[in-house]
Amino acid sequence: MKAYELQKNEGFAALTQVDRPSPALGPLDVRVRVRAASLNFRDLVIARNAKNSRAAPIVPMSDGAGEVIEIGSAVKSLRTGERVAANFFPTWIDGPPTPSYHANALGGSVDGMLAEQVVLPESAWVKLPAHLSFEEGATLPCAGVTAWNALFESASLRPGDTVLVQGTGGVSIFALQLAKAAGAKVVATSQSAEKRERARKLGADHTIDYKATPKWGAAAHEWTGGAGVDVVVEVGGPGTFDQSMAALRYAGTMSILGVLTGLRGEVNTYELFQKGLKVHGVYVGSVAMFERLNRALTAHELHPIVDRVFPFDEARSAYEYLASAQHLGKVVIRVAD
Repeated sequence: MKAYELQKNEGFAALTQVDRPSPALGPLDVRVRVRAASLNFRDLVIARNAKNSRAAPIVPMSDGAGEVIEIGSAVKSLRTGERVAANFFPTWIDGPPTPSYHANALGGSVDGMLAEQVVLPESAWVKLPAHLSFEEGATLPCAGVTAWNALFESASLRPGDTVLVQGTGGVSIFALQLAKAAGAKVVATSQSAEKRERARKLGADHTIDYKATPKWGAAAHEWTGGAGVDVVVEVGGPGTFDQSMAALRYAGTMSILGVLTGLRGEVNTYELFQKGLKVHGVYVGSVAMFERLNRALTAHELHPIVDRVFPFDEARSAYEYLASAQHLGKVVIRVAD
């Protein structure tokens, strides 16, 4: 089969197309012909660090969708021809996270989805909503599940609440869509006038240019009439943390899931305890969360926002396009027609 590996090379030149033997199938395994895979910021980081990796070359990318083409002798829940996506953490079925689940994240420590065939245990695969294409389904495992977790598992979003989303990347756009479907109001930040307009067309009730308004947290708080937002989907990390706290109401919730501005920085701990804020770390989610997300997508017939689809042979171009930050929503690689 054709696949990509991350080999020891500079930047996205590490992404190398190779021929690999088809993976073996055990009695509890399912073989899937991958039709599409989608990129996340994590994939850029892993590729850029591939030159320094001590591990054997791995197949990159955590997110992919396709059709079942072979099942093991003991598989009961899936049949050939069914449309599925793999969970980001294939061994995290339900309950709280554990180190062992994280050690098996696809496209990181183990082979991922940028290959023509992938074999994983039956329990790692989740059936796609019938109304979604393979390209749309491929966007769900990381960005979709993360947004769902941030709003409804780590936080308790309710109709009438207000959510603040940062930027217009995959998780933020998913969060915008899911929050609106749940009857919430959404404040979206972006320095791009074009992207702010597109966010409004997707349902954002208010947008803020964070570059023109450095104290965008206070601006969001003011827009709510001084009440503050109920939930912030925090993707920036230390560079945006304090503004997120400023935006939140007393006893509000920050779901922190990104490190776009770095890994460390100063935090205004006074505001954190003075307002009684709740801060939840969100690192994707379990198979059970994925299934709950899919029920919501089906009930509301929501379609993920796919910005651009690249052919398999142009995988490096897809990486470069995501790194350029021109996208709104998700960037996808079509593995097979």
